[in-house]
Amino acid sequence: MADRYNIHSQLEHLQSKYVGTGHSDTTKWEWLTNQHRDSNACYMGHHDMLNYFAIAENETKARVKFNLMERMLQPCGPPPEKPDF
Repeated sequence: MADRYNIHSQLEHLQSKYVGTGHSDTTKWEWLTNQHRDSNACYMGHHDMLNYFAIAENETKARVKFNLMERMLQPCGPPPEKPDF
């Protein structure tokens, strides 16, 4: 029983420390937004991917980086309306 509590408390600690780990109340929109933001941050951090996108889009690396940062604001559009209870 102690091991079960320990694992549960470690999971709760990770979920409070890192946004992308999710929890039972995470909505589909929140999860997708985290996935898109993580992907865009990864693309900006890996210079080879940034070079590839710049060549594929025929844009400068700075413009591609700017476009990726702009997409991080609302990658999945505005949040859905929550029903009033």
